[in-house]
Amino acid sequence: MQKITTILFILIAFTAVSVKAQQTDSTKEEKFSCHFQATVITQYKPGFQAKYSGPNSLSPKEETQTSLTSTLYAGAKLWKGATVFINPEIAGGSGLSGALGIADATNGETFRIGSSTPAIYLARAFFRQEFSLDNNNAYQSSDFNQLAGNRPTKYFAITIGKIGITDYFDANSYSHDPRTQFMSWGLMANGAWDYPANTRGYTPSIVLEYVTTKNELRYGLSMVPLSANGNQMDGNIWQANSSTLEYTHHYSIKDKAGTVRLLSFLTTTHMGNYEQSIALDPTAPDITATREYGRVKYGFGINAEQQLTKDAGIFARASWNDGHTETWAFTEIDRSVSAGISVIGNQWKRSGDNVGLAYVMSGISQPHRDYLKDGGDGFILGDGNLNYGLEHLLEFYYSAEVVKNSIYISGAYQFVVNPGYNQDRGPVNVFSLRVHARI
Repeated sequence: MQKITTILFILIAFTAVSVKAQQTDSTKEEKFSCHFQATVITQYKPGFQAKYSGPNSLSPKEETQTSLTSTLYAGAKLWKGATVFINPEIAGGSGLSGALGIADATNGETFRIGSSTPAIYLARAFFRQEFSLDNNNAYQSSDFNQLAGNRPTKYFAITIGKIGITDYFDANSYSHDPRTQFMSWGLMANGAWDYPANTRGYTPSIVLEYVTTKNELRYGLSMVPLSANGNQMDGNIWQANSSTLEYTHHYSIKDKAGTVRLLSFLTTTHMGNYEQSIALDPTAPDITATREYGRVKYGFGINAEQQLTKDAGIFARASWNDGHTETWAFTEIDRSVSAGISVIGNQWKRSGDNVGLAYVMSGISQPHRDYLKDGGDGFILGDGNLNYGLEHLLEFYYSAEVVKNSIYISGAYQFVVNPGYNQDRGPVNVFSLRVHARI
């Protein structure tokens, strides 16, 4: 904890000094870009009632945990339409109970953390080429992995390298970034999308994009981990890969912007099968004993957002996967529905502040339920038994801007019913304090 606190103070001081030097010229064309973010999240939960606990249960005892991520975003323009970016990152700390026991886990930063000790690693390193399809351009400001300058409004792009696949798919203006918005895993993405990633959230991929002002089409082909939720990627790419396809449509209703995204995915690798693991050992099923290449997991998701006023917007997501093979990368959710609202603080003269309220309900397939009921363990869930019920999570947060465009402090409350889909445990109250710094 002391190391994390020291790092945080250094990062905030660096940010506060650097913000004065930020460029505000809205016409400049950047050849190089350098940005930075640091996020520290501390979460506390009181003790709660639990009839029993297993190896992957959320601890029923009182608990406090802190996580840290810090990322450098460096990029350069190579030639017309071509850019390259590299993102070294430091991560450390832990989620509550090691991010175990809740499918809609409460800290979206901890899925990137493999050890409680802060460690440095390469998060992203990729090349991107855009090909303009007409003569129309729009200016984009400098941002994370984005150089300031004119950019085509209609283009085809190819991105190759190590990326976060959620940087390109399942975006949402109101609920996508746990560093600044909702923190629950079930709110930052479609929960039943078992998106390809290593333990920290990154994977080598190829992403193809066709983008116009109203319609977008994206396809991604990604490597998957060698083991469930593992950090090492499977080099047998012909038998172990994940495809993601998404169509996006932008529209407006009475000058209020809206977007609908339709997503599908298909992953193949040496996953285990829930029914087969129960058949092998009905009293203590082990899904790892049934792993073999050729297994397939597929699913679908819909993601919508709608601006209500200049300061407020709503969102909703729904997703489903087949639920026969084990969860491989994200979290143990096979069905999920979420919705929420986000409001900017102009009405109370705090234009840099933001407040949000959202709800997510998640479930799992019958084979997945049977497996956990019989004492099986996933990489997130496993209470040793299961009195099944849908998992419900309600989240409220308020983010206050402390230094303009640079430092934000958030308070959040989450209420979880049936953690890990288990009616014999909970409910759980989680209180969070988040500090986010960026330049």
